[in-house]
Amino acid sequence: MPKTDVLIAGSGSAGIFAATWLAIFDIPFTILERRSGPLEIGQADGVQVRTVEIYESFGLSEELLREAYHILEVCFWGVDEDRSGNAKGGIKRKSRSIDTEKGLSHLPHVILNQARMNGLMLGKMENVLKEKGKWKKGTSNGIEYGWAVKAVDIDEKSKNDPDAHCVKVTAEKDGKEEVWEAKYVLGCDGAHSTIRKALDIRMLGDTSDTVWGVMDIYPLTSFPDIRRKCTIHSAAGNLLIIPREGGQLVRFYIQLPAGVHPKEVKLADLQDQARRIFAPYTMDFADVFWWSAYSIGQRLASAFHAHNRVFLTGDACHTHSPKAGQGMNVSLQDGYNIGWKLGSVLSGLSPPSLLSTYVSERSKTAADLIAFDKELAKMFSRKEKYEGEFADYFTKSGRYMAGFTARYEDSMVTSGMRSDGSKATAVTVGMRFPSAQVTRFCDCKAVQLQSVLKSDGRWRIVVFAGDVNQAAHQRRLDKLAKALESTARRYTSTAKHIDSVIEPILVLSSKFRDTEQERIPDYFWPKSGKWGIRDLHKTYLDDEHYNSGHGHAYKSYGVDPDVGAVVIVRPDQYVSVVTTLDDFDGIAKFFAGFLIEQAPMKSVGASAKL
Repeated sequence: MPKTDVLIAGSGSAGIFAATWLAIFDIPFTILERRSGPLEIGQADGVQVRTVEIYESFGLSEELLREAYHILEVCFWGVDEDRSGNAKGGIKRKSRSIDTEKGLSHLPHVILNQARMNGLMLGKMENVLKEKGKWKKGTSNGIEYGWAVKAVDIDEKSKNDPDAHCVKVTAEKDGKEEVWEAKYVLGCDGAHSTIRKALDIRMLGDTSDTVWGVMDIYPLTSFPDIRRKCTIHSAAGNLLIIPREGGQLVRFYIQLPAGVHPKEVKLADLQDQARRIFAPYTMDFADVFWWSAYSIGQRLASAFHAHNRVFLTGDACHTHSPKAGQGMNVSLQDGYNIGWKLGSVLSGLSPPSLLSTYVSERSKTAADLIAFDKELAKMFSRKEKYEGEFADYFTKSGRYMAGFTARYEDSMVTSGMRSDGSKATAVTVGMRFPSAQVTRFCDCKAVQLQSVLKSDGRWRIVVFAGDVNQAAHQRRLDKLAKALESTARRYTSTAKHIDSVIEPILVLSSKFRDTEQERIPDYFWPKSGKWGIRDLHKTYLDDEHYNSGHGHAYKSYGVDPDVGAVVIVRPDQYVSVVTTLDDFDGIAKFFAGFLIEQAPMKSVGASAKL
């Protein structure tokens, strides 16, 4: 009977993200996937800005941005009417707007097929396993294809033992059954989740489904905005245009009439419906790359876990329409959330109680998604109360659709009550750490500060220390550095470098040309990495750059250089605490709430690995 620390049912977006985190933490895992191989064509394609930021944190954004279609503008089409509101026949462009609010992120909203998105993350997982010497050519390397999960059983007697493999999962391949034993199980197996059904967790919400048709096509058309994202409301129905990567491929989402069953829909039905919606513009099809019809309801699972040993993610616990392009994004961010927490618990850094924050954080996110989807569905399907109403709603909802409104409530890893928001007025506890341009001190490279926060499992303490060239500011920084180093050492094995668990990031308001490295405390340029070389890449200046101008980071974050601020950021780039530069005890108490002190080890040396 094979054993693993974490068994993941399903190799979709959520499952792959969780598995990649486990690989980073060096935790054994097994993915059981009913398909015979990786996803080849996916229904999802919208990649919200927040998701692009996450891919950047894994070192994958360059490839993603190079291959993807960039959405910069949205056009809103509606019924062509005269001044009295009488239909003239056909459609016309009512308005257009920027897709993503200016300054919201340094990265764009893009479109890339889910199969390719998953492929990029699978490549990351493979590289991590290779770096750790865990990749074995010719073996499954943790992903078992062709296995359909049949049953899940939790041993009630050992469920409270954190070391127990208390969950049994039965799966079948080619008529052969196998049972896996695991400490934790993730149900990433979609809307018809076997894991969820085995746990008798119900889906609550719509009793009927909406049927959608989707086509990836090469259009022959006179419609002028075919290479722009468009919403079209016509007398014949509604349609969403998503231009695809490559320059010619386009996706149509078509909401079909009530009462239609997906199995009854034919390709010709979708093509005829599209022609009616686009009239009087011509619409023909040079080729159809892929099409499908499917039903979807707005539903939320009655529970996201069983005994904090089995957790549901993605479509297994929330389903909704494709209109807002949120599905793949919210699902992979479920995996992104639970993955680092499982890694922290199973590597002995945090207690199992940390896992309860996955449920509180992501269940609220899912509920917010269902509420938004219902509101959007009403807006999408009814006649506008005034011309431009839908465009106004789209603009108002821009931050949500970009993925930037999620705000995690207070917990052991998110402490708004402990924070002093006045010290960084543009940074919100519980929300993702925003970005601003800074200049890296060691090599004068202009970088986005958020991009420094890699998804490698480490916590960050971002210190806005003011001007280190002022004696008072330097003394203040020296005291803080000693306190932070003391805190970091409690949770870092002596076999590892001081920045292995908690990494310091220093942002100064000093003038670049007036600053010397020797003024910066050693804690902010420690020995690090495989060779124990001094890491000079942790200090950044908010100053005029030779080529890229001034980022005005202190202003962007709402920090007074004379006062300064400390921002603690989680491994998933969400803000835990905003506090003062002299809050030594508060910072220490915060980390003591979820990190386990590490026993000293004898082996110490420059060759110690992260």
